[in-house]
Amino acid sequence: MDTWRIVFTDKEKVEVQKETFDPALGETEILCAAICSLISTGTELQCLRGVFDPGTNWAEWVKYPFQPGYSMAAEVLEVGARVKGIRKGDRVFAAHPHTQFFKVDAKHAYVLPAEISAEQGTWLSLAKTTQLGVRRAELSLGESVGIIGLGQLGQLVARYVSLSGAKEIFAIDPSAGRLELVPEKPGMIRLAMDAVTAMDVIKERTGGKMLDVVFDITGHPAVLAQATQLVRPLGRVILLGDTSTPSKQVLGPNVVSGSVAIQGIHSLMSYKEWDHPAMSELFFTYVIQGRMDVGSLISHRHSPLDAAQVYEALMQNRSSAMGVMFDWKTLS
Repeated sequence: MDTWRIVFTDKEKVEVQKETFDPALGETEILCAAICSLISTGTELQCLRGVFDPGTNWAEWVKYPFQPGYSMAAEVLEVGARVKGIRKGDRVFAAHPHTQFFKVDAKHAYVLPAEISAEQGTWLSLAKTTQLGVRRAELSLGESVGIIGLGQLGQLVARYVSLSGAKEIFAIDPSAGRLELVPEKPGMIRLAMDAVTAMDVIKERTGGKMLDVVFDITGHPAVLAQATQLVRPLGRVILLGDTSTPSKQVLGPNVVSGSVAIQGIHSLMSYKEWDHPAMSELFFTYVIQGRMDVGSLISHRHSPLDAAQVYEALMQNRSSAMGVMFDWKTLS
């Protein structure tokens, strides 16, 4: 069976390749046809740039040629003999690279609810990652929260935090275009500036108390130290942006004196009783109820055959794009 796939052949080099694979299924596998897949702009561009500190998970994970992507909605074409709960014709989410046809073990696929579109379904990986981050923060009613970086993850964190009872949410990003996508919710304060400039604004707004929780979602090594200065004593900083060069990351001047907690979270984790199926169900429930909108975040749709140009444009200016989707139906 022939399939198109997107490959990073080396640093800053993208190709769309055709390959042949055997579609015969193992007993627990399913054969899928891609409908659409979402580019995780932060992670995938880090993988494409290829600048990693030795010993990091990035350096161990990314080996060229590398297949990017982990946000796929697909139609099930066939199922293995022992597959339960998934049938031919179902639409599923799979954390699979950008590929036209593929096989995956059924345990790694999640059936999309009928009310959820394929495009909405592609957000599931990012939605679980950000849900984990918000759970890690263990927010309490009435707390003040800062979100640094309003890319894909930041947009989702803003939506979760607005559902979590925060008194004020400071959305911080120099890009006015990104801030326009932040939902208009009570207590949402948009700051079109960097974190350093935001410090004085937050100090004045909070009467010098500063914030209870700050999410650093930039993946930029310089921002952690800035984030720690935005929180009050005993405040928490949640690291959701995983920098590929942690050797350049410093804590800032007040982590010990202010008893600031720095908490990381990774997408593969579960948190307490919330495992991945439970978090998936909650995310889709919010979308179906209209309490969480991801459709408005889709900014671009492209043919997978245009992948080289798409990634080049993102490398030049990522802030002008948000939800960048590959439409695999254009190949049929």
